[in-house]
Amino acid sequence: MIEFLRSLVGIGADNLNPGQMALRAVLTFVVAVIIVRLGHKRLFGKGTAFDLVVAIMFGSVMSRAITNTLGLLAIWLAGFVLVMLHRLMAALAYRLDWFGPLVKGHPVLLVKDGQADPAALRDAHISRMDLDQALHETGSENDLSRVRLAYLERDGTISVIPRHEGPRILEVSLDKDVQVVRIAVE
Repeated sequence: MIEFLRSLVGIGADNLNPGQMALRAVLTFVVAVIIVRLGHKRLFGKGTAFDLVVAIMFGSVMSRAITNTLGLLAIWLAGFVLVMLHRLMAALAYRLDWFGPLVKGHPVLLVKDGQADPAALRDAHISRMDLDQALHETGSENDLSRVRLAYLERDGTISVIPRHEGPRILEVSLDKDVQVVRIAVE
């Protein structure tokens, strides 16, 4: 029975036939989904370079299970170890303040109180057009004076915190002896 299963998935074969590769693809897909579910949702979400590296490595390892004639379990175990390593490092980054920036990076302040930091933009390779695009995506104008803070986040996105100016108050007096009326203009 074990020999039949080995031949069915092509373990130890010189070459894999299309049926063996298709069966390996199905099995590897199921195993990969199980492994990824044991990891974090952010592994394949919009994450940091740390998340991206693990995702690429996981995909590379799991693809070998489809095309390689070696043992499937060893390859699946390698994929499992990668995902668990990601989970461990994410847990350490959560618990140790100094470890998170080490593996995930840190945000970079690009704009403060309406003033762009040219050195930060240059170091982050962010052009003024990139910054304008981030402003558009947040619904802001290209007017930096309306930006309180803008950061290049650890995942590579630019977040913009607009300047919240209170309503402008107009004082209107109709007559010298009449009470002043205040009008808030937003």
